[in-house]
Amino acid sequence: MTTTGPTASARFDLPEPDPFTQAYWDAAADGKLLLRRCGACGRTHHYPREFCPYCWNGTDVEWVEAEGAATLYTWSVVHRNDLPPFGGRTPYVAAVVDLAEGPRMMTEVVDCPEERLRIGMALSVTFRTEAEGVAVPVFRPRA
Repeated sequence: MTTTGPTASARFDLPEPDPFTQAYWDAAADGKLLLRRCGACGRTHHYPREFCPYCWNGTDVEWVEAEGAATLYTWSVVHRNDLPPFGGRTPYVAAVVDLAEGPRMMTEVVDCPEERLRIGMALSVTFRTEAEGVAVPVFRPRA
């Protein structure tokens, strides 16, 4: 008998890179956050996709390295999450940040007690490297 779907040891927090997003994850492993910028309208977007979500251009969109600066837009402190491995990391701060280049990004804020969190606080990108070698962009307060 074969089973499909997640198993008890499945990781729900790790990406599944494909040929298009592999450049994004390779850059993250090198400590760089990549965004996509449209050559037709000049706007930058995140999450990575092959076309511009603003003007629908699909022929002139390139990878660009982000500055790594952001401001906190909103957050929630998660105290319970039953999906592995999140339960072992609770509490954690799930957040939405505004990147300096314009796009909003869902992420996590680390290295900051929840009582210090403030809308508009300055953040910098850092990367959490998982045991599997995948680097995930997260943010911490800017020094």
